[in-house]
Amino acid sequence: MNSLPAVDSELAPIGSTDVPLLSVKGLVKHFPVKRGVIMNRTVGSVQAVDDVSFDIARGETLALVGESGCGKSTTGRMILRLMPPTAGSIRFQSQEIATLDDDAMRRMRRHLQIIFQDPYASLNPRMTVGDIITEPMQVHEIGSPAERSARVKELLDVVGLLPEHARRYPHQFSGGQRQRIGIARALAVQPDLIVCDEPVSALDVSIQAQVVNLLQDLQQRFGLSYLFIAHDLAVVKHISDRVAVMYLGRLVEVADKQTLYARPLHPYTQALLSAIPRPDPGAQRQRIVLTGDVPSAMKPPEGCRFNTRCPHAQERCRKEVPALREAQPGHRVACHFFETLPAPTPYAPGVAGQAVRFERRLAAFEAAARERSASRG
Repeated sequence: MNSLPAVDSELAPIGSTDVPLLSVKGLVKHFPVKRGVIMNRTVGSVQAVDDVSFDIARGETLALVGESGCGKSTTGRMILRLMPPTAGSIRFQSQEIATLDDDAMRRMRRHLQIIFQDPYASLNPRMTVGDIITEPMQVHEIGSPAERSARVKELLDVVGLLPEHARRYPHQFSGGQRQRIGIARALAVQPDLIVCDEPVSALDVSIQAQVVNLLQDLQQRFGLSYLFIAHDLAVVKHISDRVAVMYLGRLVEVADKQTLYARPLHPYTQALLSAIPRPDPGAQRQRIVLTGDVPSAMKPPEGCRFNTRCPHAQERCRKEVPALREAQPGHRVACHFFETLPAPTPYAPGVAGQAVRFERRLAAFEAAARERSASRG
């Protein structure tokens, strides 16, 4: 995949390791709510994302997880500037991109790409697969027509499709094949960071495993970094290096995946992990069932946003916003009382078995992928 010219850039050199590839600080997105005859009176705002901060290193996968509506996809879209942030800093290779003008941001998107959740809605039904993959190269003026055509064939092979598929239209493919086309399109401009916005949630379980394996193979092959947005914690456990847990627009816990799955410290994280299905229906486990509904993002609770559903909430939680503080090196949690909470007994003894079902089906498809590679080789 080095047949096209390298990306011209004034960013930090690709080999730089002294700074994160992406650094997000204090990211905020509030959507104004307007009412009135001509909708010109602002009566409030939806606090979709509020003071979110994290880093992503080169070659790393950071998973962003949480319930639907917690602000995960909004965060990913702000990083790509598909929507402008209300406040905060987004630095990519030390360059601030939150305030770039449209022309500069268009050039920056050569480094930043996205894989959408719906593999059909994200593809133009009037364009052939070859045209869909070629379009980003045309926008960024990469290569000659002959080089672009060769690149399309190369990318189709990389994602497990055939060269003749370039002449077909999206409706002629299955959901998993369409997602592979979306991945090929994201790779066309040789990006450094890809935002994966729930890329497998719309797929069948068996196809999920194939796409996850493909993403991991591509990451190792091209040194990609991923922001992997998901709500399936079994998928996240397999693909991520670190996990950031989000609730109602705020991060509540960030840790490497081994630490998070072995000993989650925030009550919300504990509840999420307790909901992971186990392969043995007769296995004893303690399910943590959260009571009440998720509060409105227009009027989030004062203090800790989780206090209305937290079984351990105290008066301080209802008045004071907890800081995302370090519990141990690399493990941060936003809870006033995480040191004194009872140990999460359902996870420590059985964490290895929580994602067994998913990992077994992944192993089966990994074996199938090796057989296909061997037959093609």
